Amino acid sequence: MRRVAGLVLSALGTFLIVLALLTRFLVVGEAVKFPLNENTVSTLVANNASYFSPSTASERTGATLEDTLTTQGDSAAGSSGTAVWNQFNYIYDRTNLQTVQYSTERLAFDRSSGELVNCCGTAIGTNTSAHVSGLGYVWPLDAQPKTYQVYNTTLLKPEPAVYTGTATVLGEKTYKYVETIAPTQAGTQTVPGALIGQPSSPSVTLPEYYSSTTTEWVDPITGAPVKGSTSQHVYLQDSSGSEVLTLINATFNTTPATVASTVHTAKNYDNQIDLVSVIIPVVVGLVGLVLLAMGLVLFVIGRQETEEEYEDEVEAGEVPA
Repeated sequence: MRRVAGLVLSALGTFLIVLALLTRFLVVGEAVKFPLNENTVSTLVANNASYFSPSTASERTGATLEDTLTTQGDSAAGSSGTAVWNQFNYIYDRTNLQTVQYSTERLAFDRSSGELVNCCGTAIGTNTSAHVSGLGYVWPLDAQPKTYQVYNTTLLKPEPAVYTGTATVLGEKTYKYVETIAPTQAGTQTVPGALIGQPSSPSVTLPEYYSSTTTEWVDPITGAPVKGSTSQHVYLQDSSGSEVLTLINATFNTTPATVASTVHTAKNYDNQIDLVSVIIPVVVGLVGLVLLAMGLVLFVIGRQETEEEYEDEVEAGEVPA
């Protein structure tokens, strides 16, 4: 009887050990991914900002700007390996009560690595021919302390985001990455000559320059940015290299309410990932090892008892020696 019980426990223990290994190395890879149905709203605020207002044909200064980022996943366009998210970026001047600018983008990316994929209607505004690469909305699951290439939707190319250390944000350990872009021509703009001190010229076409410094605090487990700061300066430059018109000069920081929300979400996902990738495999694996050990002991004891019973029967003459 003990031999049978030992065999049963050994088989069950082996099954649980295999199940733990499958959960850790196969199930986790399928279960832990960026969602298809993302639906978030993030808010950033820039104080004492400057920008050019087309409605008044003048430069606004000392303004408080609010940048609202609405991100929604297109579940129907995604797949088991690729997510497709749409993002609407709306900047509003709370000081002068007017819209500053807005933009849209649609990016597809790998649901584990965060790497952008050229498919599924990728578009930067009305530009549907841009070739994207690097990271986009998120960082990789299990992000590493190293430099990553992050796609810049203004320059339409990836730029390095350098790892600069760790920081704690509302109790959450994060990796800090900084992307710095020196003044770079991003296009041209045609404006009335009067705007740039050339009243005799009806219109003037000048190069548009862009520079920025973006800092993101990223939860390394989920790859989700929980806090961000972006300083951007966009301006027109004349032939002498002087700035003649500021299009926008502002430093946007994630609001405390958005930081609290993103950290809360990141912590929940962290716990779920730990449960699936660590706690369940370890517990199931340990139970399996215990059952396997018990089964082997019972099997050995049962075999010894069977041998002893056989020897007793031989000595008693009940079976041929």
